[in-house]
Amino acid sequence: METDPPAREQFQPGDKTLAFKGPEVIEPQCLECFAYEYAEIPSGQAIEIVTTTDEFTSVCPFSGLPDFATVTLAYTPTDKCLELRSYKYYLTSYRDVGIWYEHLVNRMLEDLVRAVEPRAMRLEIACNTRGGIRSTVTASYPAE
Repeated sequence: METDPPAREQFQPGDKTLAFKGPEVIEPQCLECFAYEYAEIPSGQAIEIVTTTDEFTSVCPFSGLPDFATVTLAYTPTDKCLELRSYKYYLTSYRDVGIWYEHLVNRMLEDLVRAVEPRAMRLEIACNTRGGIRSTVTASYPAE
């Protein structure tokens, strides 16, 4: 009876890469906000809004394989709040984009700060484990 050779001899990556898009397809223009009615009162100036999703996907800019992460956005609004439907569309615009998480967190923070104009904002991207390593990247405005 013949036995198959070891898997490392049977399967070779062959420099395979899946096609992906660049950051130019990210859609910050879809971010919408609504008026925050409590911006002028002390308790309204002290709130923090925290939004979390574990449905974020982009792709590795090396292999084109999908990367999955949990995205947590926390901010203190000035006079407007982020509309969540538009935020979901914005996050979805990353799904075919090849981008390093270290660049992604900064790009996303810049887009969100531009749209929301918050007092403060923090963005955390907790990447799913790959090769036994789990990474979390965080960016803040104003920078801490």
